[in-house]
Amino acid sequence: MSHETPITIKIQDSDNVAIVVNRAGLAAGTVLADGTELLEHVPAGHKVALAAIPAGGNVLRYGEVIGHAIADIARGQWVNEHRVALPTPPRLEDLPLATRPAPEQEALEGYTFEGYRNEDGSVGTRNILGISTSVQCVAGMTNYVVKRIREELLPRFPNVDDVVALNHTYGCGVAIGAPAAIVPIRTLQNMARNPNFGGEIMVIGLGCEKLQPTRLLRPEDDGAQPLKVVDPAELEQDSILSLQDEQFNGFGEMVEGILAMAERHLHKLNQRQRETCPASELVVGMQCGGSDAFSGITANPAVGYATDLIVRAGGSVMFSEVTEVRDAIHLLTPRAATREVGEALIREMEWYDNYLNMGQADRSANPSPGNKKGGLSNVVEKALGSIAKSGTSPIVDVLSPGERIRRRGLIFAATPASDFICGTLQFASGMNLQVFTTGRGTPYGLAVAPVIKVSTNSTLGNRWHDLIDLDAGRIATGQASIADVGWELFRLILDVASGRTQVAADKLGLHNDLVLFNPAPVT
Repeated sequence: MSHETPITIKIQDSDNVAIVVNRAGLAAGTVLADGTELLEHVPAGHKVALAAIPAGGNVLRYGEVIGHAIADIARGQWVNEHRVALPTPPRLEDLPLATRPAPEQEALEGYTFEGYRNEDGSVGTRNILGISTSVQCVAGMTNYVVKRIREELLPRFPNVDDVVALNHTYGCGVAIGAPAAIVPIRTLQNMARNPNFGGEIMVIGLGCEKLQPTRLLRPEDDGAQPLKVVDPAELEQDSILSLQDEQFNGFGEMVEGILAMAERHLHKLNQRQRETCPASELVVGMQCGGSDAFSGITANPAVGYATDLIVRAGGSVMFSEVTEVRDAIHLLTPRAATREVGEALIREMEWYDNYLNMGQADRSANPSPGNKKGGLSNVVEKALGSIAKSGTSPIVDVLSPGERIRRRGLIFAATPASDFICGTLQFASGMNLQVFTTGRGTPYGLAVAPVIKVSTNSTLGNRWHDLIDLDAGRIATGQASIADVGWELFRLILDVASGRTQVAADKLGLHNDLVLFNPAPVT
């Protein structure tokens, strides 16, 4: 048996389980500080029972019921997903709304970053030429021209960071008039308006698709504010090219037409310069993926601390992932700034409950096998750790999938929990930088916005030393506090937003595809 001092973490006094911190886990016979003797080996990140739990009894972590014992669990036993039954989710009809006073937090002044100020007042952290598409049919063409632009044009425009194809699988063969079709459509519209593109966006279309290219650059046709006031004819000439246009005689002329259009946009983007902007212009998306039981102890609370710092500085933070919020919604609705915001939170939970029911699925579809291997027994435990990313600030607004940010502060942007869909929807909502926590590890990155990856445990942080930007695992071993890592992350966000620090995914060129959320029928 190892002579290493056993380390466990118990979150609340009322908890009857603790998390094992020791890298190799703890062996049977190990005696914890409270006198609990382990009856079997408990892996790192997994739970050990600190008291006997009878069959049907509550399993408590974070001071909340994360499940019920399927059979008697003895003190010192390993508490895993096979021994814990999923509890009933909180009833949406009985939730308190806007009952918790906002914590008294002193304004954080004097923090700045170097960003790209846009005509509409928004600020980008990157200077990118975005090439969107109105239909998946043209994706091969956009990939081809992006390669050509990077090789032939981009070197002539040193102030432009990159050119990115916004390919997707939407645009035709879909029920474009269905009510839920507004989700992918406004997502594409609002992606084009992201501050990292500086208003210079191109759209490549085919010509016969249901989603006509002009609709992507004229969201006012769907009741939204326009990207910028421009004559429709000028818009088509300057920013839209359809491959079926009769003016093109073959592939070569199509390519030359796109390159000529790209060059005009690159000239404009090249005039953009970084300037000092207050931290209040930050719009940061918070996300987690490949989570483990340390997520809710280390990385997510540190992210939550940084969230509060950004909000105190006047900035905006989005947290998301409906299925990883649903079982902790009773802890969020009291934090709503108004009853209307609380009702909007409930509305999004109801919408997603119905969406899952239509697919004959339920919340037990989450977590993943990797989450369980990392110590998370069920989605309730996962949700309680996930919401730690939201910090303690009041929730000032709720966005439906793909909606654009409307006010500053802490915002719930409703998205699925899928990493790629969540990232896409947060980007559409106006995110100019993302923070991503992970315990199991993922090479996830986005070409359209920098992604800071934070490890929940130092085993991953050390092993993936060139893929992780910040290790929060030091919190579990007592080498750093939540506040220490929170401040470290806040300063890193400012450096990355300023272009002073390059995130690991960008250094390595690791960028995931953008993925639309389409809850509407495909025909």
